[in-house]
Amino acid sequence: MHKDVMASNHRKTKIIATVGPACDTIPKLMDLVKAGVDVFRLNFSHGTHENHLEVIDNILEINEMLGTHVGILADLQGPKLRVGNMENNGINIAPGDILTFVNEKCVGNKDRIYMSYSSFAKDVKPGEMVLVDDGKIRLEVISTNNKDEVKLKVLFGSFLSSKKGVNLPDTKISQPSLTEKDLEDLDFILTQPVNWIALSFVRNASDVTDLQKKIAKKNHHAKVIAKIEKPEAIKNIKEIVKVADGIMIARGDLGVEVPMEQLPSLQKRIIIRCVKMAKPVIVATQMMESMIVNPSPSRAEVTDVANAVLDGTDAVMLSGETSVGNHPVLVVKEMRKIISDAEKHFLMLVRRKDPDPQAETFLSDVLCFNAPRIAEIVHAKALTGITVNGYTAFKMSSYRPNSEIHIFSNKIHMLSTLALVWGVKGHFYSKFTTTDDTIKDVNEKLKEIGCVVPGDIVINTGSMPLQKRIRTNMLKISVVD
Repeated sequence: MHKDVMASNHRKTKIIATVGPACDTIPKLMDLVKAGVDVFRLNFSHGTHENHLEVIDNILEINEMLGTHVGILADLQGPKLRVGNMENNGINIAPGDILTFVNEKCVGNKDRIYMSYSSFAKDVKPGEMVLVDDGKIRLEVISTNNKDEVKLKVLFGSFLSSKKGVNLPDTKISQPSLTEKDLEDLDFILTQPVNWIALSFVRNASDVTDLQKKIAKKNHHAKVIAKIEKPEAIKNIKEIVKVADGIMIARGDLGVEVPMEQLPSLQKRIIIRCVKMAKPVIVATQMMESMIVNPSPSRAEVTDVANAVLDGTDAVMLSGETSVGNHPVLVVKEMRKIISDAEKHFLMLVRRKDPDPQAETFLSDVLCFNAPRIAEIVHAKALTGITVNGYTAFKMSSYRPNSEIHIFSNKIHMLSTLALVWGVKGHFYSKFTTTDDTIKDVNEKLKEIGCVVPGDIVINTGSMPLQKRIRTNMLKISVVD
């Protein structure tokens, strides 16, 4: 691995950076990897498939050049609701005004405004709230003809401009989470070596399992991240976390659709639930937003990033800061410094669930949960695991141990998948002769890259017999020669 990347890797909370015009070339992406990026996010709300293909090829080339396993997260747009174009790019409104939303395309004015959601009139009910432009405009549904026209009363707001986003916090939306655009994007994504697919505006567990079935049908290895950004998702959070492979706390739309003051406690509760369930969790949106323009973050942003780390999140995510910002590399370096300092004071006080004796994975779970406990008792420098599907890594990471977690696999895509997981460092290994030889090789590798020195203790986990690649069933305490 390139020495600059190794220097930026001494932290456990991962950094996700969104790719855009500010950073989509090989030199710029490489600078971001050296600065500390672990996963690149491709935002399918923007750009063409050709654009995204070029970025994917660039990331793969960088991994080859630097010996890294940077992951790729494809983020589906989902049912994004918007008003259409407005006269003079916007109209003046005032509290008490009555606006009419229609589903037939037109240039908006005080009489008629196009709304992109065709089932809007069928789904809304009188008295429900409609929020426009991140809640800057608040409207109340007065009446609907249940077909193509809705009348709304302005409660707050003064200017409605073109193409502004619409949120329906009170409405049960009938539109599926995967839109026609998402399905087209998914067809492309599943031809590419992406590691994670983020599903927008998840409402229930079936939204997630439907996408997982589509991925499995194509024999793809991508794992699904459920984006939590609707009140319905909060109500169904237990079931969603159970079926999803990971969770994103998407605080942008979530902060519009639920009372904003609830966001901090929701963030903490969701992170705790994910850690207990060994599911990776991402905190996203407005983490370092002032750095889109400014060369340094605000004090509030520094505190926000640090608190996410102290809450125990697996990863923090940058959006416009890296995709269109003026200082993409600088913002990653600043985020890395904040993470590193916060981790000096990190203490995860989550009481883990005991492994379920009825679970098919019970014996392996007992070992994966106890390996970090033993590491703490003996002050081990590192924990190691051999994996095909990442199960051991997810389980050991959820314990949030002080020891470094080093996972070895001959599956390149799995190593890149684990780039998102707290504390996990992935290494390619393909020999797999005997268990004893593999443990010896693994410990030598850690010594070569400077992670351990003679006399250090390492907790090795694996399976016996090794050739059968069964679930983890073995633990050994090694002292490095």
